[in-house]
Amino acid sequence: MSRIAATLAALKAQGRTALIPYVTAGDPCADGTPAIMQALADGGADIIELGVPFSDPMADGPVIQKASERALARGIGAPQVLAMVREFRARNATTPVVLMGYANPIERYDQRAGGDGAGSAFIRDAAAAGVDGLLVVDYPPEECEAFAARLKAVGLDLIFLLAPTSTDERMQQVGRIATGYVYYVSLKGVTGAGHLDVAAVAAMLPRIRAHVGVPVGVGFGIRDAATARAVAAVADAVVIGSRLIQILESETRHNAAPAERIASAAAAARAFMAEIRTALDA
Repeated sequence: MSRIAATLAALKAQGRTALIPYVTAGDPCADGTPAIMQALADGGADIIELGVPFSDPMADGPVIQKASERALARGIGAPQVLAMVREFRARNATTPVVLMGYANPIERYDQRAGGDGAGSAFIRDAAAAGVDGLLVVDYPPEECEAFAARLKAVGLDLIFLLAPTSTDERMQQVGRIATGYVYYVSLKGVTGAGHLDVAAVAAMLPRIRAHVGVPVGVGFGIRDAATARAVAAVADAVVIGSRLIQILESETRHNAAPAERIASAAAAARAFMAEIRTALDA
């Protein structure tokens, strides 16, 4: 059983909903990501999604796009992201880490690292760094059988997105390959957009579960404790990204010294997670 599956199974046995924050690697400061990840775990995060910066993030709204741009400007790419995970693993051996991103950085990494296709070098090095799963936005299930097999061989989970527009056929395709959990995009559009309709989410999840045997996390549009708690009533996990990135950027904007930026970002991350965790467990 993977670290992700074990975590979600333990939470289910306790009657609790998983809390999954998303942060972009290298933002709001190049050296602060491992400390922020630990602060998220200390605040109550169960799984951490770590975004791999990319110049054309098609599924992400303005907040995460800008975070990627800032990280890229600091020289953060896939090798640096894996180094961040290794540093985090040196202090935290239990909290699962999912890398979320796009095909281009993975394929470019493979070209440079001498991979033989299907993400082989990236998967090898991600597993060695302590990564637990990958969510590649632009790898559709019908085109990544070899990729999924390579992940399974090293114990990593492959996580897919589903959306309000997903057909039963697409859900079946995802259900055949997905491990760990699936991420239901609760809104039509990009991250951080629109108003979350919890009733619509509640109506959609039974359809998904009819085809998918792994837990279902819900994200996009969850910005506060009240919304997170409402979603937790119907989902197995709650994913929060854009709002967290806004908080981190705001808290560090006026701190010039790197150490101060990291400390303030970590404190803000811990406090926000604790607020959401308290709401989910209430």
